[in-house]
Amino acid sequence: MAVSKRQRAQIFRSFQYGLLVVAVAVLAIVADWGEVTNAFFNLDAAGTQVPDIITSALVNTAIYTVIGFAFGLALGLVLALMKLSSVPPYRWLATVYIEFFRGVPALLVFITLGFGVPIAFQLQFDLYSTVMLALGLVGAAYMAETIRAGIQAVPKGQAEAARSLGMSQGRAMISIVIPQAFRIILPPLTNELILLTKDSSLIYVLGLSRDEYDLTKFGREGLNQTASLTPILLAGLCYLVITVPLSYLSRYLERRSGRRKDAADTAAGLEVEA
Repeated sequence: MAVSKRQRAQIFRSFQYGLLVVAVAVLAIVADWGEVTNAFFNLDAAGTQVPDIITSALVNTAIYTVIGFAFGLALGLVLALMKLSSVPPYRWLATVYIEFFRGVPALLVFITLGFGVPIAFQLQFDLYSTVMLALGLVGAAYMAETIRAGIQAVPKGQAEAARSLGMSQGRAMISIVIPQAFRIILPPLTNELILLTKDSSLIYVLGLSRDEYDLTKFGREGLNQTASLTPILLAGLCYLVITVPLSYLSRYLERRSGRRKDAADTAAGLEVEA
């Protein structure tokens, strides 16, 4: 008896479900749940971390991320405009910068600004300036390409219409093109904010006092103090408090942008038919 494609798909799907059930059952049988509970859900170890991990480490991580993102966004916009400039040296400089900081690990940037620059130039940055520069310099290289793509995605007719109204090229770019570009690129910029949140964990190389700890450093110190993975689990959950809402926001903005594009395409089609 021949089996249809739909039946084969159902059989294959049932096999996958069965395999998943077997894997879960084997894990439940062989795992030492007492040891797992003691390692990851140790209430005594958790008690030594709360509420400091929230009121101090979580807040610090958010601050480090925001200042780095703000600086990176401003610098990224400048680099994007340089990349689109009609002046070749501007394009060359922007290209070299973007390729360099996209290719160099962020950890090396932290080390350079935290230790190399003070030794070489006797120029000492405070902690927040170092974090802002390190995260911003790396983030700007990625955001510049995102912003450039957004600017190029804005229909050229928008800038031409602004110029026909008497606006200069610079004013048209600032008033018309860039605001529309940012509406287009909000989802990828949100993703970049998530990446910077995780990159902020590299701040540990700078050497921190306890009230300056980020989530990763706080969790690592808790691991050393309690000999339990519970502080690491708590740090991970705190990261999720930041990143999960941002992920949902990014998907919401993508859907909204898609609906707006579909509506614009429909309106354009009706105008053509008319």
